Amino acid sequence: MKAVASEAARTRVASLRFPNADRVISLLLIAPSLVALAVFVYGFIGFTGFASLTKWDSLTPDFTFVGLRNYARLFDTTRFQIDLRNTVTFTVLFLALCLSLGFLLAVLLDQRIRGEGIFRSIFLFPLAVSFIVTGVIWRWLLNPGSAQLGSTGINLLLDMVGLGFLKTGWYTDPKIGIKAVVVAATWQMSGYVMAMYLAGLRGIPVELRGAALVDGASEFQVYRHVIVPLLYPITLGAVIILGHISLKIFDLVVAMTGPGPAFSSDVPAFFMFDTTFRGNNFAQGAGIAVILLAMVAVLIVPYLVYSLRTEMQR
Repeated sequence: MKAVASEAARTRVASLRFPNADRVISLLLIAPSLVALAVFVYGFIGFTGFASLTKWDSLTPDFTFVGLRNYARLFDTTRFQIDLRNTVTFTVLFLALCLSLGFLLAVLLDQRIRGEGIFRSIFLFPLAVSFIVTGVIWRWLLNPGSAQLGSTGINLLLDMVGLGFLKTGWYTDPKIGIKAVVVAATWQMSGYVMAMYLAGLRGIPVELRGAALVDGASEFQVYRHVIVPLLYPITLGAVIILGHISLKIFDLVVAMTGPGPAFSSDVPAFFMFDTTFRGNNFAQGAGIAVILLAMVAVLIVPYLVYSLRTEMQR
């Protein structure tokens, strides 16, 4: 007991002599991470923004300041205009399909069906593979075939079940283009949304549903007026996660379609790769990167502000 009391006394004396010792130690512990974050994240972001304002259009760096000329030229480029339209189309369809399909699967699993664990694993399995693998798989499945080889993939399946009139060129058809990529992306991410919604559904007290049913509400009205509003935070989180994935999608497009005919499946990230590492136009590639960062920030920053305000209110 005397030893413990003596140690406590020494600790109190040390704290009186060095009142900020704990704070200094804490800062020293996180200092390497802060330095790495400052250099390799914000430092590189700053350098990219600076490079986008220069004349660096070859392998040799040229930091001649040209202002916003790269951005003006970029928005006048037909390919970039098509990329922006493709991004909007991909984002809208991707969010709508993932949210609706994920919610439907979650509602079905929430009915405590037999073999729920098996179905849950099946729905989550696509999330275990990368977008590269998903792109290769769906490139095979959506391969329209040729006159010499005949139909392949899904087109062959449609022929076998007598629905040959539904065959299409998929990602080789400029009218479909990016929509074929949406199918593959939805296949991979809808299971993730299902898991989020299922966790939310299991967290809603049964008493709330029972009270609504006792008051005369139908099952549809219970979901519309009770369950769906309670799932709003999960829906918002899913929109943020899926939205930032859709805005910076790259690997799925590379593995599945490339830019496609008439750039029908091209996206800004792929254009940035082409411009920077194939065309050696580093300034314009940096400009595309800055625009992508701004697009993601428009989606993420309001969510962070909302989350911060919610935490402060609590």
